[in-house]
Amino acid sequence: NRNVISDQIIRLSSETGKEECPRRLRRVVVWSSENMEKIALLTNHLDFGASTISKIYKDRWEIELFFKTLKQNLKVKTFVGTTANALRIQIPAALIATLLIKYLQFVSRMDWAFSNLVALLRWNLFSYRNL
Repeated sequence: NRNVISDQIIRLSSETGKEECPRRLRRVVVWSSENMEKIALLTNHLDFGASTISKIYKDRWEIELFFKTLKQNLKVKTFVGTTANALRIQIPAALIATLLIKYLQFVSRMDWAFSNLVALLRWNLFSYRNL
């Protein structure tokens, strides 16, 4: 793959590293064309190809960014329920809310930042108005 710079099997050499992780690890260095930088990935998975590991980490990073957005903008610090069924309901609900806000951001005439739009909606939707 064009973005894989190196693929190495390594062992940690420090005393603490040897004690904490005595097995072999894999160090895959990839080029991020988005950030224009090298990214070193460390894994204990030795079976997949380097490009597959790169793709897995890229997809995982997108998931991490999604949950970061949920936590920061939608104030989802913890889930209401932790059963599988509760998560099947809460995650799509958060996705729908995020998509609706992204759509509002897209159609807005003003150049709103996502977090500012969320704050404005929260302030207007959840404040008491005496009509």
